[in-house]
Amino acid sequence: MSDVVQSVLAGIDGVRGWQEALYKDLHQHPELPHQEHRTAAKVADRLRTSGCEVHEGMGGTGVVGILRNGDGPRILLRADMDALPVREATGLAYASTHVTDEGTPVMHACGHDMHVTALLGATDLLAASRQQWSGTLISLFQPAEEVGDGAQGMVDDGLREVLGGVDVAMAQHVLPLPAGQIGTCPGPFLSAADSMRITVHGRGSHGSMPQASVDPVVLAAMIVIRLQTVVAREVAPAETAVLTVGSVQAGSRSNVIPDHATLLLNVRTYDEQVRMHVLEAIERIVRAECAASGSPKDPEFELYDRYSLTDNDEATTALVAAAFADHFGERAVRIPKHSASEDFSDLPNAFGAPYTYWGIGGIDPDAYRVAEAAGRIAQDIPTNHSAVFAPVIQPTLDTGTSALVVAALAHLGRG
Repeated sequence: MSDVVQSVLAGIDGVRGWQEALYKDLHQHPELPHQEHRTAAKVADRLRTSGCEVHEGMGGTGVVGILRNGDGPRILLRADMDALPVREATGLAYASTHVTDEGTPVMHACGHDMHVTALLGATDLLAASRQQWSGTLISLFQPAEEVGDGAQGMVDDGLREVLGGVDVAMAQHVLPLPAGQIGTCPGPFLSAADSMRITVHGRGSHGSMPQASVDPVVLAAMIVIRLQTVVAREVAPAETAVLTVGSVQAGSRSNVIPDHATLLLNVRTYDEQVRMHVLEAIERIVRAECAASGSPKDPEFELYDRYSLTDNDEATTALVAAAFADHFGERAVRIPKHSASEDFSDLPNAFGAPYTYWGIGGIDPDAYRVAEAAGRIAQDIPTNHSAVFAPVIQPTLDTGTSALVVAALAHLGRG
């Protein structure tokens, strides 16, 4: 471990107390996308305490803290703040019981509270050690990652004008891996994602007179079956794609043939050409099945909740991975690409900046080892978005805080 990293991280014992208290507080008070007002206020207060120049209300509830410390690169570190409409079932003493005014339960089921707390701690440590580095540290707290428009919302709200420029951007996410472990992946890491709403039209009729109908239920069923061939027969075996039909809705009574059906699809890809081919194949198949069924109206297509590919810059990832190996030793590993999706890349892409995005483990190491030995990781280890997903506070928090410091110092100049 370099002397500079060691010197900055010497202060981690001094931030751990308030970090753990803040993490529990954020976990107990989760907020849905675009509603992160309480979280943003706490973030802004802590950034001011660390001596940052603070910009609030970006993209709605986004917060940016800037530490200008002489000449050097402009490094952006990002954490997401929003929670999910999930009823928590962890049984923790600090579990969320929050329910919105509309009756929706809310939970930090994806670890964003851990991301926020780790970045605030890293910012505080770097602010207290300015003599050890030079450059500009940008700590960005993003809203609405879960709906895929929070990053772009901050860009559209003037982020480029506020920051001027970014030389490299970095982010991390807690994953269902052993706590204390940290994993990097060069190149494509998180998939691009596209959700699609398709409405197909038929002709309604009484259930006893099907000859008078064009049945959209049968039409939707044929579409679902035919879509299974897109990945199996139109995507090369060396490529990766996922096409999921998550919802089919039509009619409300057993003896009434409805006049339309709605399908909700989700597509995951790691290559832009594959992405476009799959989306085009879906439309081609749907239109053909509608024609085959004699549908009286053209189908309707709506794309929503779209996420860009997270494609880690090779050189940036190699530099960070080497720094992690130096600091974390055997706990720093290489992990495979994941089929989850993120909108983080919209931030560096807006600046034309290279970026890297890594994962940190959040599962109790002993519990993980037991599940691994029994071959029951999939059954016994909760994943993100589960009602029982909650990272163990330590060593997850120390690892996440240290990782951000180490990665930042791998780029910032020496004081």
